Amino acid sequence: MGVDQKKGAALVGSTSGERVEQLLRQVSPDRHDTYESLLHALAEGELWMLLWQGTSGSPDAQYGNMDVEGYGYAPCVTSPQELAASGWTRSHEVVTGHRVAASLYRQRWGVWMNPHAPGGGVGIPWLDLRRIATGLDQVPAGPLRISEPSLELPQFYALLSQNAHRTANVRALRRAWVQPATGAPYLAIGHDLYEDGAQAVEDVRMMVRQSVGAVPDGLAVSSVAMADDYDPVAMWLRANSRPFFDRDAHAGAAPGPVTGSGPAPAPGYPQSY
Repeated sequence: MGVDQKKGAALVGSTSGERVEQLLRQVSPDRHDTYESLLHALAEGELWMLLWQGTSGSPDAQYGNMDVEGYGYAPCVTSPQELAASGWTRSHEVVTGHRVAASLYRQRWGVWMNPHAPGGGVGIPWLDLRRIATGLDQVPAGPLRISEPSLELPQFYALLSQNAHRTANVRALRRAWVQPATGAPYLAIGHDLYEDGAQAVEDVRMMVRQSVGAVPDGLAVSSVAMADDYDPVAMWLRANSRPFFDRDAHAGAAPGPVTGSGPAPAPGYPQSY
C-alpha cells in the first residue's frame, strides 16, 4: 500500500541537491542547528520521490512507504546519483520539497531520504514537514516539550477569562507550557471557538492583546487554534488539559464536543537521524 501522491506535481531539475546531501552527512541527534539547516535546504530544494506504482502524473501513482517505529514515511532520494545508487527500478517523480511537504503532512506521513545509504538515511517526520509547508519561522522547532504551566499568573488568567466571556465566539480556553528544541519557552493559550473564520481569528487576537498587559515582562504568549488537527500543541491540549475558561460549563449547559478530531495522545517526534 502506498501514499497517494499530490496530483499534478511538476517535474523539475535539481538545483540544491548538493546542499541537502552535505547537511545529511552532518546531521546527528545533538545537532539541532544542523537539522534546522537541513529543513531550510529541503524547503528550497527538490526530492526524487520513489513511486511504488504508476508513473509521474498518472492517476494511479502512489509513493512507496516505510514503517519506522509505527510512523509512516515515503522513501525518496536526493539526486540522480543517489537514485542510481539506490537500485530503484520503478518510476519516480521529482518534486519540490515544499510541495511534497504540503501534500504528505496532512496524511501524517514523513519522508525518508536515501534509505539505501550507509546508516539507513535520514527521516523527516510529518510534524517537520508541516513546519516546511507552513513556514519554518512560523512554527516552533521540535521536538517540543509540553507540560502544564507552573507559573502562577492569576491576574492574567482572570483578565483573559473576563475578555473571553465578552467575546461571544469563544467556547473554551486551555493552557500549556511549551519548550521548543531551539528558542525560548512560551505560554500557549488554546482557543476553542464556536465558529471559525477571519473575523473569529481577529476577535481572538484582540482578546489576547487586551489581556497580555497582565503578563510579566519577557514572557512570550502564543495562541493556538484547538480546531487545528495538525498542531502538536493543540493535540496535547485536547488530550491532557482541562479548560480554565468554559462558557458552556459556566452557563450550566452540557459541554459540546471540542472542534477537531477529538482527544488523542500527542504524537512524539520519532527518532529521525
